Amino acid sequence: MRILAAARMAGADAPMREIARRAQVSVATVYRHFPTKDALVAEELALCSAIVEEGLAEADPWQGFVLVLEKLTEAHAREQGFRAFVAQLPERLDFPADRARTLRMLLELIRRAKESGDLRPDFVLEDLVLALVASEGIQAEPDVRVAAVRRFTALLIQSFRTSPAAGPLPPAVRVPIN
Repeated sequence: MRILAAARMAGADAPMREIARRAQVSVATVYRHFPTKDALVAEELALCSAIVEEGLAEADPWQGFVLVLEKLTEAHAREQGFRAFVAQLPERLDFPADRARTLRMLLELIRRAKESGDLRPDFVLEDLVLALVASEGIQAEPDVRVAAVRRFTALLIQSFRTSPAAGPLPPAVRVPIN
């Protein structure tokens, strides 16, 4: 949604008027969708939790893990301003509880995938964080960045599996080399 993308780019402290200007909509439109700044931020933060919940709902823990990794890395590739936006969040918002809940769900998914025998026993949550941080480093036009992140994620998934199956990777893409 353009309003969320504009909010990310403007920063957490930006007034709603600036967010509306960047989204090329009226201030009234912003308030109609997001009555408060907290509502706008909460919408963004719900994305991660929803992805993890979807992964936990999968009957096969490995498939749930793969789904979460693919969707999180793609969301980060599409939403490059999100990390900076979240880093600027005001202290008054109650996001630590949401973060803790999402982390508990992620740890449960990792536990299940390990118990299924598909996820390496030495995999830790920090490996997922490394994957997200590394995927953020891919600098290219949005469509190229998403394609590159898909390939990178497929390589990671193979390395996280107990018995890596050398299946086909998404197509290679040209990324700028600086």
